[in-house]
Amino acid sequence: MKRFLLVMMMFSISLTAQTHRFIYEYHFKTDSTTSEKRKVSMVLDVNPENVKFYNYDFVVTDSINKTRGENNVIWDDTPALTRKRNSTINSNYIMIQNMFLVETNDKIDWDLDNETKTIGGYNVQKATAKFGGRNWTAWFTKDISLNEGPYKFRGLPGMIFEIYDDKDNFKFSLVKSYKISKTYETLEILEKFGGQNPIKIPESRLKKMMLDYYNDPLHTFKEHYKNNTNPAARFMVMGVEVRSPEQFKELSEMMQKNIKRNNNPIEIDKAIRYN
Repeated sequence: MKRFLLVMMMFSISLTAQTHRFIYEYHFKTDSTTSEKRKVSMVLDVNPENVKFYNYDFVVTDSINKTRGENNVIWDDTPALTRKRNSTINSNYIMIQNMFLVETNDKIDWDLDNETKTIGGYNVQKATAKFGGRNWTAWFTKDISLNEGPYKFRGLPGMIFEIYDDKDNFKFSLVKSYKISKTYETLEILEKFGGQNPIKIPESRLKKMMLDYYNDPLHTFKEHYKNNTNPAARFMVMGVEVRSPEQFKELSEMMQKNIKRNNNPIEIDKAIRYN
């Protein structure tokens, strides 16, 4: 049986400034045609007024910045979002050369099942739902009176410990939780990037931007290359050093193949249809 490290505290939910932090192990496929999965640790911060979900590496970077007095920033393609408590409206932070913010309404209709089991000493109950074009199975406990869970999964009568889709593409498993004495500040690692506020756009514009990027993935790179005046500068694309503009066509095609191969979002019904 898979080792399950679960450190739980008894929760007395009150209007204090505490952060209830849950750490999920996130397994996912970027390419649905292979068996290869990535694994990362994700944070779910349940604060008195809001909920935040993001990569644990952001916390590590934040800690290093505070210790060393630095201002490093990182980002990746894992989900990053916030929402108000008891709300289905999510603010999604997305990086496409610049940081953008897209609001989505993500109400999930759950079907409760009588089946139960034990995870980490907690009794959990099964629930299922269709969301984002996929079929999901969740296991939640009523012993923790929070109706939250990883990503956009919330609204059950208890805390979600585990959730996965029926195609074995995605799985979130709770591995640890603890309290932080005051609300954890994420402004410089989540809501802003490099000190800049994200640009709020509708979801329709996001899709157009992703298509535009696919059609010319080296657009910004080519401008930097063209305007470079430093003869010692080196330009790299996907591990290939660019020495002449004649390489742009082949490198663009390489990037397009990579984009198409890794087009497996959690919400598959929002996948971009690339030509």
